[in-house]
Amino acid sequence: MTDDRARRILVVANETVGGSELIDAVRRHADDGRASIRVICPQNWPRHGNVIYEDSVLAAARNRLTLTLSDLHEAGLEAPGEVVDPDPYTAIEDAVEADHIDQIVISTHPETRSGWLRRDLVDRVERDIGLPVEHVVVDLESAGRKDLTSTLVVANETAGGENLLDALKAKSEDGRHRFILICPQNEDLRERAHERLERAVDRLRDAGLEVVGQTMDPDPFTAIQNALQYYAVDEIVISTFPETRSGWLRTDLVERVRSATAKPVEHVVADEPVRA
Repeated sequence: MTDDRARRILVVANETVGGSELIDAVRRHADDGRASIRVICPQNWPRHGNVIYEDSVLAAARNRLTLTLSDLHEAGLEAPGEVVDPDPYTAIEDAVEADHIDQIVISTHPETRSGWLRRDLVDRVERDIGLPVEHVVVDLESAGRKDLTSTLVVANETAGGENLLDALKAKSEDGRHRFILICPQNEDLRERAHERLERAVDRLRDAGLEVVGQTMDPDPFTAIQNALQYYAVDEIVISTFPETRSGWLRTDLVERVRSATAKPVEHVVADEPVRA
């Protein structure tokens, strides 16, 4: 008896969102157009800071999932997705148990930077689960994407400012840009930060920009370090008030970030009142 059901592909990706190698691999397995694709994105804990903000970890995973599904959609591949258990092996086991999977595609960083490979994830899945596994190595640090520039935008009270909007719109005129907006904020002001973030993201989208966002660790330097772990970006934009009003500038944030990363860092100063 012939099995006429659609082939089912499980895609497992985390910090390697945006890699064309992953999209190409999924397209190969779905070349008949009938494949059913499911994407799972395990959460991952930050390497920096003394406190783990679970809502930030979850928001980052959701954003990475959104970007993966967007990239697949752009390639003509439709897929549902979900954020899952931080342990990728357990997440894969659960997904296989819940569905009749035919092919697993696991996307990782190169071996020198992949925690999954250090834990032998691919070998364990192949040995224990017994399904075909394709391991896709995505080196976003060296290769990146030629058709897309990803920009990390760091702002708090200036997130809704005209100067920042104008700077990001100017970048988008030079080619396709994807913006990841992070708003560091103290725990007791987190609700206001979420509201400010939502307004800023809506405003940027209304201006035609491709953007996701999240609140993060209250220390902006730690927030940026963790964001560089969560997202593959090509450049950083930091938005502040002028020096006389900016606590970030008084702690020399912009220069500290420039010293800590090889990525270009642009400083945008909000010289007008920012809407609350």
